[in-house]
Amino acid sequence: MTTILITGFGPFPGAPYNPTERLVRALGSVRRPALRDVTIVTHVFPVSYAAVDRDLPALLAKHKPDAVLMFGLAARTRHIRIETRARNALALMPDATSASLRRSQIVRGAPAALPLPAPVRHLLAAARQARLPAALSPDAGRYLCNYLCWRAAEAAGKPGGPRAAAFVHVPLTARGAQARRGGRRFAAHDLARAGTRILLALAAAARR
Repeated sequence: MTTILITGFGPFPGAPYNPTERLVRALGSVRRPALRDVTIVTHVFPVSYAAVDRDLPALLAKHKPDAVLMFGLAARTRHIRIETRARNALALMPDATSASLRRSQIVRGAPAALPLPAPVRHLLAAARQARLPAALSPDAGRYLCNYLCWRAAEAAGKPGGPRAAAFVHVPLTARGAQARRGGRRFAAHDLARAGTRILLALAAAARR
């Protein structure tokens, strides 16, 4: 069996609705012949540095996933972003618990960036097969998404860690009447369609 951990984030200041929560729930219930031998574990992180540091190691130790597929919200982006690296950088902006790490680097003295061990071009192709705009991105920001990217990349580099760690930034989605009017480019079912294709591509890579 192949195990894939799929994660998202809850709401945070400036984003009272985070579409990755719904997306992660949807992907947790996906049933496809190509996923018959795949165990899917889902988790939604509170937008908190402490939660990432507490929950990620616990999830990896308990489930020992072969791959981690992480989703985060990029509210100002109008396309899907497949991240290629984590930056050793921190913003001063507090998390959803009003806490900040009060330093400019995640790990002092570490490299400026860590590559994310993921088949990013395959994931990009999968997202585009869903007929949605998508691109590779070398900059996951300096907030919780990037922080999780860094911690996952660290874990993947250790013995017994996941073989692949992928991070996907998604745009805001339309909701309710706005979705019916076509007020935004993306709706929840669009993200679910793209997310499913990305999951299938990562599962295929994790088996190899």
